[in-house]
Amino acid sequence: MNYSDTDWKSGWTIAGPEPRDLVLLVSGAHILKPEEGWLVSRDDPRLVGIDADAVALGSIRERAVYVTEVPEDTAGFELVNLREAILMREDVPTALVSTGFQVWQWWRDHRFCGRCGGETGFHPRERAKWCDTCHIPWYPRLAPCVIVVIRRNDRFLLAKNARVKRHFYSLIAGFVEPGESLEEAVAREVMEETGLAVTNVRYCESQPWPFPHQLMVGFFADYAGGELVLQEDELSDAGWYRPGDTPPVPPQTTIAGRLIRLMEREIAEAGGTRG
Repeated sequence: MNYSDTDWKSGWTIAGPEPRDLVLLVSGAHILKPEEGWLVSRDDPRLVGIDADAVALGSIRERAVYVTEVPEDTAGFELVNLREAILMREDVPTALVSTGFQVWQWWRDHRFCGRCGGETGFHPRERAKWCDTCHIPWYPRLAPCVIVVIRRNDRFLLAKNARVKRHFYSLIAGFVEPGESLEEAVAREVMEETGLAVTNVRYCESQPWPFPHQLMVGFFADYAGGELVLQEDELSDAGWYRPGDTPPVPPQTTIAGRLIRLMEREIAEAGGTRG
């Protein structure tokens, strides 16, 4: 079955899967990919006994879609690392896979109420786990993160994460703290990691990022002052680069890759001297 993210509609039901429904199979940080596509039919004989833990995601072309976990050595599937799939493979339905992993993380981590410790059940009307004792819902968790490309005249800042083995140079990013606006989080993260001040912080786009349940909110900003002083436990290198003359950067399946290319286009088209 060939499909894309445009075919998928997010949705919720407490009903279990029927034989014709489709299932996204996960195991730890991996997807179990069938020979064709990324989903497998529920009536596949290798999926005996999955119904109790299958969680609804929505539908594709009127067929319901679920996610569940199976052993990684289940026969007949290719084991694909989630991060590698999103970063390196163009055929992956990114939105569907990202949603599936985040929903499964929530399902697995909220089997019991965080207040009383009692077992939770399905909320009857929305995507939430419900505690009958405390009468509170437990929704899928989202952790907002900011990510920013900083422009200085005809250049922009790229940095290499100190903990990531890939040779990509990417952007400054970090979690939003309690009490912060998104713009305040951008300024703080940039100052903490690079020693630079920024101005003219402006929203660009966002992307769900299932590692494990982040929402990346992307911004442009202009350099306002300071010299590069790297937070060494976060960054191993950073520098100012002109469009078309950069080290390897993330692909356009990622928000970092798209922000970089949008900034390259902005600089090339305007030839400005801002910052």
